[in-house]
Amino acid sequence: MQYLIFKLLAVCLILFIHCQVAFAQLLLQPGDPPKQTDIPAFYKGTLMDIEQAIAKLQRGKVAQIATSPGGLPVYAVYYGEKEDFKGQANYNSAVAAQNLAFYAQKAVDTKPVVYFIGPVHGQEAEGIVGLVNLLEIAETGKDLRGTAWPELAEFFHKSRVIILPTGNPDGRKRVPYDTFVGLPEETMTKYGQGTKKDGTLWRWPHAKALHPMQGDVGILGAYFNDDGINIMHDEFFAPMADETKAIMKIALEEVPDITVSLHSCSCTPFVIQNAHAPHFVKRRIDDFARQLNNRFISQGLPNRGPNWSLKVAPEDEQFPPRSSFNLVSALHHASGTMAFTFESPHGTIEDGTSYEQILDIQLTLYQEIFRYIFAERLVWE
Repeated sequence: MQYLIFKLLAVCLILFIHCQVAFAQLLLQPGDPPKQTDIPAFYKGTLMDIEQAIAKLQRGKVAQIATSPGGLPVYAVYYGEKEDFKGQANYNSAVAAQNLAFYAQKAVDTKPVVYFIGPVHGQEAEGIVGLVNLLEIAETGKDLRGTAWPELAEFFHKSRVIILPTGNPDGRKRVPYDTFVGLPEETMTKYGQGTKKDGTLWRWPHAKALHPMQGDVGILGAYFNDDGINIMHDEFFAPMADETKAIMKIALEEVPDITVSLHSCSCTPFVIQNAHAPHFVKRRIDDFARQLNNRFISQGLPNRGPNWSLKVAPEDEQFPPRSSFNLVSALHHASGTMAFTFESPHGTIEDGTSYEQILDIQLTLYQEIFRYIFAERLVWE
């Protein structure tokens, strides 16, 4: 018996050491601000936090959907039974046949499908914080602060929900900070978009000028997986990253009604319009964006002001084009989903958002997504 206990402890120790190495972050460089020492216990945005959240799941079903170039797992968590939508054509072909039910018969008696895609840019960990707390709500009805979200928890009983806590574990692993709350935007930029060999920052949007990000690279930014692929701007007709393939495969198979790709910046929170989507989809995204912004206002959270709305117009009426066909564009055209990007504050010195506010912004977003799709769902039959 003592031998078995010793063996079990040895295995646990090996697994612990393996996890510590696998999910270790980079060390700070000279001149970097020190890591924060005031991060609340509820603010969980690391790869280890994802592993611990997944290990506790009772209701959700977890699957490893891909392995990153760095050898890290990409997870999806599923809630609710998958509907049989009785499809007989792909979305593209069903549109051409002028009836989306040929792709998926989404009648009023089928459950809405909601797809949460965690950060594909590794420094934008606010989405991880939100989704780890969302998993806790799905399991217990409360977030990691102990705050109850009964309406949000109830939506999990009435929906099919897919949660990817992160779409780019490689990038998250390379960021030396658990959060950028209270740090300079310049530090986030350094580790987010990376540096050139001479130490100058790539910065946005020039970090997208070299893809894959290989060659003139000092620090490989967390925008990219270990192969230098920015999943947001992969080649969607021939994806280079297995993470991209897995994200798209879920959309094709699950036929989500609504999909959000979670991002962050030094900003007040806002929805980004889906470029190259049909006009009716853009109108719906604008409706949702205004609904969400008004909810932020009513909750006293950072917001875009009472008159804010999104542009609903054709792309690129003049040369040169500037509206990219990115991940959310591809997700719509593959599955018909109402897909959009959401930008959360980082909490940098420049945007000044607190830990509590960031979590409330994330969870309010998720609740409004469910509210919207239950009120405004499109039926395909």
